Amino acid sequence: MKVQLIHPPLYLNVHAMTALRPSLPLGLAYVAAALRKAGFEVSVVDAVGEAPDQVTQNQEKKSLYALGLTADEIVERLDPEADAFGLTNMWTFSWPIVREICIKLKERYPDKPLVCGGEHFSGLPKLSMEQAPIDYIVRGEGEEAAVEVFSGIRLGADKVDWSLVQGIWYRDADGRPTESKESRARKKDVDNIAWPSWDLFDIDTYTEHGFINGLDQGKTLPILATRGCPYQCTYCASPNMWTTRWYARTPTDVVDEMQFYKEHYGTTNFPFQDLTAILKRDWIIDFCNELKARELNVTWQFPSGTRCEVIDDEVARLLHETGGNSLALAPESGSERTRKLIQKRMKTESLMNAVKASVRNKLNVTCFIVIAFPHDTAEDLAETAKMARQLGRLGIDDIAVGFFFPIPNTQLYNELMAKGKLTLEDRFLLTPIYANEEKLLPENNYCEHLTAGQLTRWKYRLLLNFYLSSFLFHPTKPFRILWNALRGKETRKLETYLVDLRKKLGVAIRSKLGRKKKGAARGNGTQPAKAA
Repeated sequence: MKVQLIHPPLYLNVHAMTALRPSLPLGLAYVAAALRKAGFEVSVVDAVGEAPDQVTQNQEKKSLYALGLTADEIVERLDPEADAFGLTNMWTFSWPIVREICIKLKERYPDKPLVCGGEHFSGLPKLSMEQAPIDYIVRGEGEEAAVEVFSGIRLGADKVDWSLVQGIWYRDADGRPTESKESRARKKDVDNIAWPSWDLFDIDTYTEHGFINGLDQGKTLPILATRGCPYQCTYCASPNMWTTRWYARTPTDVVDEMQFYKEHYGTTNFPFQDLTAILKRDWIIDFCNELKARELNVTWQFPSGTRCEVIDDEVARLLHETGGNSLALAPESGSERTRKLIQKRMKTESLMNAVKASVRNKLNVTCFIVIAFPHDTAEDLAETAKMARQLGRLGIDDIAVGFFFPIPNTQLYNELMAKGKLTLEDRFLLTPIYANEEKLLPENNYCEHLTAGQLTRWKYRLLLNFYLSSFLFHPTKPFRILWNALRGKETRKLETYLVDLRKKLGVAIRSKLGRKKKGAARGNGTQPAKAA
């Protein structure tokens, strides 16, 4: 049976103050590997990898650009011999594009099943099936459920009692979206999960275009050493996506994978996409020692944020010695009250101890901060500003300040929904893409005590508190940052942001020039340009 998987385009916000970038679809590559292992013939249409220079401006939101193939172009590239299609979507803000793909795909191939998965579909399965002609949705961890769903399709959909397939949504006899009777248990033997099928993707294209989650330090493949998170932060989708179970692969299996990629693809840089990688001290020490023993000479990093409790001088030294020079910590707030309310179980003392050890051992450290939680007050943000000054003085490299947005199917989302403060329309679903803009718009403000204007001023106050403190106590830093950014070298998040800022300006300029060319073409009676 032939299955074709689709990696959709995604929105980029040219006004966002962020170093986040597109990257290779790790989850889809894992699903592809699982299906292959189960005997399916798998191919991929990668909208980003196949059109990395193509951007299409959103006609309603002029600051948004879709990167990659358009929906029509994706449908044209689908394999007519495929028996079923699979589509992923991690980001809810990409749903309008993904929905269009679903509709046009089913218009072209109405009788071929469409299976969807990813964080967006796990958070909003019913809405997704109500708005698009999706046949099945896999929720949470996807490999085993995807194999079971496609196996049922191969057997014959009418021969399967879909209500007994754990962890999915399907359509009943009347076509109504229906949830199966039981959720699917997490897979514990994570060493037996097939490694991602990266041969189905153009790795070089992603590296050459800087489509990397983390610092661009050479040919890159994302990797996953652990799955899940034991914590229950109220703003995070992990408890519903992954449950609160944390499972780690053996260090030797992870290093085996890294060595395989280096030998077969020439990959030397590995951003770990783990939710909570550094959780057990023995694990990270064993992992680093395994890397040292093999002398792989690679770089690896934790760009998505990790816990700070086990980072001491020994751990930080091992990270530095083995190429793990960059990590992100996620205190979210300097206010103990805020961290208690969002169930962020982290003490300021633990954070500062980890920071001191990291700086002493020459690690690049970023701290993630979120403001505008529903309960945030000026007093809470003043505590965060105090923490920002302290972090700058201690010598970490960056902080990232974002505005809170409700992620579907999280505790805070459910609370705001119960209060009638959310409506499931496209405007709300796009909220996350505005979280890192220069200013907070009133319609995206969920804070009960501060206005959007006040919160915008607090964002810049926090950034100034940090960078003024950082540059005052470390006066050579701004010169190194500017020099590296001019050369396109990335050693810290701020350099990544400055490098990307040039690219975003290029996107805007190309788009404007493209519109002018289209206008000229119409005036001459010729065919308009395909894309900016």
